[in-house]
Amino acid sequence: MKFIQKFFENTKPHVQKGAKYQWLHSVHDGMFTLFFVPKHTSGSGSHIHDFIDLKRTMGLVVFALVPALLMGMYNTGYQHFAAVGELSGVGFMDIFLYGFLRVLPVIMVSYIVGLGIVFVFAQLRGHEIQEGFLVSGMLIPMVMPIKTPLWMIAIATAFSVVFVKEVFGGTGMNIWNPALVARAFVFFAYPRQMSGDSVWVSLGGKQAIDGFSGATPMAEAAAGHPNIDIWNSFIGLIPGSIGETSTLAILIGAAILVITGIGSWKIIVSTFAGGAVMGLILNYFAGNNAYMALPFWEQFIIGGFAFGAVFMATDPVSGTQTERGKWIYGFLIGILAILIRVVNPAYPEGMMLAILLMNTFAPLVDHYVVEGSIKKRLKRVKVNA
Repeated sequence: MKFIQKFFENTKPHVQKGAKYQWLHSVHDGMFTLFFVPKHTSGSGSHIHDFIDLKRTMGLVVFALVPALLMGMYNTGYQHFAAVGELSGVGFMDIFLYGFLRVLPVIMVSYIVGLGIVFVFAQLRGHEIQEGFLVSGMLIPMVMPIKTPLWMIAIATAFSVVFVKEVFGGTGMNIWNPALVARAFVFFAYPRQMSGDSVWVSLGGKQAIDGFSGATPMAEAAAGHPNIDIWNSFIGLIPGSIGETSTLAILIGAAILVITGIGSWKIIVSTFAGGAVMGLILNYFAGNNAYMALPFWEQFIIGGFAFGAVFMATDPVSGTQTERGKWIYGFLIGILAILIRVVNPAYPEGMMLAILLMNTFAPLVDHYVVEGSIKKRLKRVKVNA
């Protein structure tokens, strides 16, 4: 690593203000602090110093996403070979390699477009590179169907970075989750690429065999004939968005987030609790509606419920900040997600809309939690007086 450090130190004078390549200052600083701890320290006042800075926090979230990403790559290959009738003739590496080569360009487009915009805005403002897109750049591909064209990924990423992050001031200032806004943009602007049976399975120019359906379990349930393979739905061998299919891999990521203290276990638990409550209520009024009669725990292993609860709802910027507010916020997300997906089949992935809606109301939830706490303390003061 010394030769990398030496490279940055030797090139630093050439990117300082007034130097020939000053327009590369933000990029140079961002890459240096990605590899090394900055040499500058606070000069006045009291500050908390910790090795866990924003880059390391974002890095841990990306690390937690790896199990779901790897399973998504494998599932992409698995669904392909199953669709073309060649599954029995290929091995693990053939399946994984196909999925890897299909998913990698989506990730590359997301990062190239997103980081490019972040670098430009940072240089124009004379600010340091903000690291929030390290996570968003991975989340955006993982919530998209595999057949989404790369140019759509690029447009959705650009829209999300510019209008959700940068216009509000960058990382830490956004109101909504950028990855979910990118998905919502594609969902409403290009609905054909986010619905139907063909968008979830990559055929690679080959013809699907007769009798094969690329419909997701949630789409089948919404159509009134749920036929859920519990085991495959849990491990992730079902059609769906790239990173959302494996509940097992998502739970591994949840454990990493909770153990490291990066993700809020209160939001995760309350989201599942809210989903369970709404699922039980719908079961009670189901009648002949097979989708409403679906057990709540089956709702958790289809669609993007688990992924949203673990990686989207826990976004510390767009979510609630107070401890009591986290319980309320997560519970309402779970309630709304199941309600939207079951009652309104036009929006089968209710988790996306539920989180975006609660992102909007998160400051209001925190406001009333704080106000309630102030009133309780004032009453306590009056009693003691």
